[in-house]
Amino acid sequence: MRTGAAHRSLLRIVIGVLALGVVAHGLNATTGIGSDVLFADWIYNLLMWGGVALCLARTLSVRAERGAWAALTAGLAVWSAADLTWTLHYNHLDEAPYPNFSDVLYLLTYPLTYIGLVLLLRARLRPVRASLWLDGLVSGLTLAALTTALLFGPILAATEGNAAAVAVTLAYPVGDLLLLCSVGVALTITGWRPGRSWGLIALSLVLTAIGDVIYSYVENTGAYAEGTLLDTIWPASVLAMAAAAWQPHRRGSVRPDGNAVLIPATFALVALGVLVYGWVADLPPLAGALAAAGLLAAMARGGLTFRENVLLLRHSRVEALTDGLSGLANRRRLMSDLEDTLASATVEAGRTLVFFDLDGFKSYNDAFGHNAGDALLARLGSELAASVFGRGEAYRLGGDEFCILLEDETTPGDPIVARAALALSEQGEGFTVTASYGVVQIPAEAESSEAALQMADGRMYAHKDSRRATSRRQARDVLVQVLAEREPELRRHMADVSELAVRTARVLEIEPEQLDVISRAAELHDIGKVAVPDGIIHKPGPLDDAEWRIMRQHTLVGERILAAAPALTAVARLVRLSHERWDGTGYPDRLAGEDIPLGARIIAVCDTYDAMTSERAYAKARSHDDAIAELRRYAGTQFDARVVDAFCAANPVQLERELASA
Repeated sequence: MRTGAAHRSLLRIVIGVLALGVVAHGLNATTGIGSDVLFADWIYNLLMWGGVALCLARTLSVRAERGAWAALTAGLAVWSAADLTWTLHYNHLDEAPYPNFSDVLYLLTYPLTYIGLVLLLRARLRPVRASLWLDGLVSGLTLAALTTALLFGPILAATEGNAAAVAVTLAYPVGDLLLLCSVGVALTITGWRPGRSWGLIALSLVLTAIGDVIYSYVENTGAYAEGTLLDTIWPASVLAMAAAAWQPHRRGSVRPDGNAVLIPATFALVALGVLVYGWVADLPPLAGALAAAGLLAAMARGGLTFRENVLLLRHSRVEALTDGLSGLANRRRLMSDLEDTLASATVEAGRTLVFFDLDGFKSYNDAFGHNAGDALLARLGSELAASVFGRGEAYRLGGDEFCILLEDETTPGDPIVARAALALSEQGEGFTVTASYGVVQIPAEAESSEAALQMADGRMYAHKDSRRATSRRQARDVLVQVLAEREPELRRHMADVSELAVRTARVLEIEPEQLDVISRAAELHDIGKVAVPDGIIHKPGPLDDAEWRIMRQHTLVGERILAAAPALTAVARLVRLSHERWDGTGYPDRLAGEDIPLGARIIAVCDTYDAMTSERAYAKARSHDDAIAELRRYAGTQFDARVVDAFCAANPVQLERELASA
């Protein structure tokens, strides 16, 4: 609720004036200071209507919770109207009829207040679980039972008159008991941390109940006298409600704390105590009924708690076995299912585990972002589950790894495996995602879950490598053929440089996977020359500056050609940097030293050696010894000295003889 500074100041003044009026009314009642007329009936009514005016102003000026405060304001207005009717009419009669019209207005206050409280609870504390409503019911019924046990008996004993008089007399404490019940419900739902607004509302209702119960007793015993401190309770109650109307608030969710079970359990024990006390002492039947109702509500709460715990346990188990992104079963569920499968499957009635890993997903994730990647994984997981529906279960193990566990024994060529792999594939503009897989029969090929997963994983990687090799080989064959058609002599040069690079890389103990990349980069390092004019390539003399600028573009052209094939991305990088120099004077990026990838440094040495020992239009072939001497002369400036040493150790003379004999 937002009000301006001027409005807040005015509110404080008005509430302060009403509070001073309540204090003055109480002082007059206890000390007799002031005029009886001034501080009794009329000031009492002014205080009541002042509180109504404050609540009405809040209802009209603030849209939030307008319905709730309209009902509460109406309740206060009806109550104040009843008081004013009594003051203007019935108070001047020698013997006022009972019940009368004021009683009708007084009793109408209760349903209006109940409606306002329910609307306020719904507006401020959504959502409220059924368990919290039951907690509130236990608290409210127990409070009502305790109050009835203490006060209802004396009121009932003092009640005299006809049936209508008795009914109206008892209606007041019953209505107040329901108010106390409402207070218990509200306080329990707010976790017994009501804040200023609910605290003032609770204070207002409790004061009302206390005043009404005391008044009913003293009125029926003939001990009531006007102008006592009892009359001050009702203006104080209205003032508390008016102050509550203007308290700042915000709607929030109810979060039970550690007292969620302790509080209703405590009230249930109190209700039980009321019933036990009723066995040894006379209690009003209503007190016993309320206490019994409170215990029944506590029992219902216990049953609901048990049901909630069972559902929570079931939900936790499902969450623990489910992948949160795709909704498929997760690795923990797979391991459990594999154990069950190994316990029940036989060689004659086996089952099949298929392990999948996505190809191209990392590139997709890098290109489109992690949110798009997550959406793709969820989409592919859903497709995978649909592809094996009725034949098995689908799982996501994390990252881009998936599994299926089929209910029968299949082979890698079975249509169900092909459908599952297709379900994990998607193609679009700028991306292609496919799946490699490994298939294991259970229990024929694996007798434990760990062995089954390890075997499926190994076969998946074998499948992935075979697909990569096929893709790389096809791309390489196409590019080599294109270059050979353009410049037949370059085919021999590329093959020689590739062989030299492989031998040198082996001396440097480069890992097999990187060795393969270096081999293909060395073979394709001149692919960019397809864009260089023949006049420049075959020029018999030195190139001029303009021609060198064109020639130096061939590494960039080569990179662009190779990067078009995702399987050749790493190769494209080495081709781009194959003419960088150790001292940083190469091209195109002028990298130096260790910043140049090792594969590019190897290709630079091998390319230079093969160029020096081959016949060219602008130079005769040099001997092996001259070429080696030239490499060593520029080791540490143009070339990496360590690579030159490795090249020499690889014995290129023997290679030269092998190539000549071929």
